[in-house]
Amino acid sequence: MLTRHLAQRFVRISVILSLAAATAAAGTVSPQLQSMAPDQSVQVIVDYAPSITGALSSTICGALNLIELLPAGALCSMTASAAIGLAQNPAVAHVSVDNTVQNLGSALPVYDYMPQALQPSSAGSGSANMSLGANIGVAVIDSGINVNQDLTGNGSSFLGLLNWFPNVSYAESFVTGEGVNDYYGHGTHVAGMIAGNGSNSYGNGFLEDIHGVAPGVHLINLKVLDMNGQSDDASVILAIDRAIQLKNIYNIKVINLSLGRPVYESYKTDPLCQEVEKAWSAGITVVVAAGNGGRDNSVNENGYGTISAPGNDPRVITVGAMNTESTPQRSDDLMTTYSSKGPTLIDHVAKPDIVAPGNKIFSILVPGATLETMYPSNIVPLASYEASPAAGQNSNYFILNGTSMATAAASGAVAALLGSQNLTPDQVKARLMLTATKNFPQTSVITDPTTNQTFTIQYDLFTVGAGYLDLSAALASTATIPANENAASPVAQAAATVPNAQTPVYLVNDSSQTAVWGSTAVWGSTAVWGSTAVWGSSAWDTSGSTAVWGSTAVWGSTAVWGSNSDSGYTAVWGSTAVWGSTAVWGSSTQNGDPTE
Repeated sequence: MLTRHLAQRFVRISVILSLAAATAAAGTVSPQLQSMAPDQSVQVIVDYAPSITGALSSTICGALNLIELLPAGALCSMTASAAIGLAQNPAVAHVSVDNTVQNLGSALPVYDYMPQALQPSSAGSGSANMSLGANIGVAVIDSGINVNQDLTGNGSSFLGLLNWFPNVSYAESFVTGEGVNDYYGHGTHVAGMIAGNGSNSYGNGFLEDIHGVAPGVHLINLKVLDMNGQSDDASVILAIDRAIQLKNIYNIKVINLSLGRPVYESYKTDPLCQEVEKAWSAGITVVVAAGNGGRDNSVNENGYGTISAPGNDPRVITVGAMNTESTPQRSDDLMTTYSSKGPTLIDHVAKPDIVAPGNKIFSILVPGATLETMYPSNIVPLASYEASPAAGQNSNYFILNGTSMATAAASGAVAALLGSQNLTPDQVKARLMLTATKNFPQTSVITDPTTNQTFTIQYDLFTVGAGYLDLSAALASTATIPANENAASPVAQAAATVPNAQTPVYLVNDSSQTAVWGSTAVWGSTAVWGSTAVWGSSAWDTSGSTAVWGSTAVWGSTAVWGSNSDSGYTAVWGSTAVWGSTAVWGSSTQNGDPTE
């Protein structure tokens, strides 16, 4: 029972809020809540109005409904109808569902040659370069990090003092009942791709030196995924906020988010998207997985419109997955069938931004973790990287596929770039997009040997973004944009109020962003910089003659939306039938693409 003092305090607060109601506007509600049964129990994230702080904040949901306070609101439990009603409170800006978030890698050997593929001009990329990413902090928000020799010291076998210190500078768990260790096996794999030094595969007795892109970085382990690879929005928001708080202490310049969930509302109101924008504005480059929905064709959409959140946010770098074909050269690399494609649902942001290696990637194994237990065939055979393995010796490496892996590769590249040049997040994004290679085939046909399904991939802007990440070119380039300019991804806009599969689509700057794309004032009139150099087409010409998509498309044909049907096009371009339906997303579990 409340004491008289507390009861009086709640009355005073209620009076204050009631008086405020006379002048303040009501908040908004995610459409996802409106699709639920009124009596359905749900956890929600309540974003407070900017003026609400301190004592008022803890009472908005009610003392019995409050689970946890968040950086800009609260996590609460109530019925859907109560959550909708909560938006009428003038202290509430927006109410969203606390959605489940999961990793975006999948388990299913020849070495992947990921570092070599990213640095085609570097003869030394076969061995770990400890100078890449030196002094840069990378926050890995994932399932935790287990430190072994590949994440300790300088990458050599010399038993000196430098090899005694792990490369993880800080660790914290946001998973109830679990410590900072990786019980799932995903976060360690990601960490190895970013910062692995290759110690467990280095020397004359090894066939391959399995290492990360930027071994010189130090890692910040912020665990949000549990032993089953699951999390929720609130946990990820808290972890991102911790990275922002620790930014100056550990020089955190990069956040890696190899996780995601479906898009349920506009990025402008989604609390997870708003949190990644907060980190971006704080000077941290946020790298996010595109998602693994590229094979989905449940509504004839051929994988289009399947970008995950928060990869749907225009500020962040959203990464799709390429297949290195297990060779060091890039000339035979192909787009994966499972990598999610844009545009994003609801806001129609042009995503992904770039693509990077993500198929059948070798990285650090966590013995006994969930993924190793579930997929023992994914353990890298010793003969794949060691010349004469000893009897009874255990492998140190594991194979994973997905845009999770592509994101880790891109995060390593971002850290390497920031280790050599002082750039803002927007400058980093613009540089990587400009220098990405754009010499793709028009299409490729891939057959899954497990299911015998055949997939035709079209190399358009919504599939490969600005192109294939080229770290060598990015490091060599001096091209940049002004430090105060915004490189938010543009919006794809259909040239009709009621579009169909034949309607052309153009790129425009989001009216809520002040982005540089298509601006001759920023890029100049030369071809060195400019939207044509970044995307490789005249995508900004809205005269009707050079559309991104449609009958006069520069990126492909209208066949991608499904044959003899507009259903796929309608699903991507704003059909309200998306709400309450999981059909657009289908199963995101993929087994990886075959290599030649």
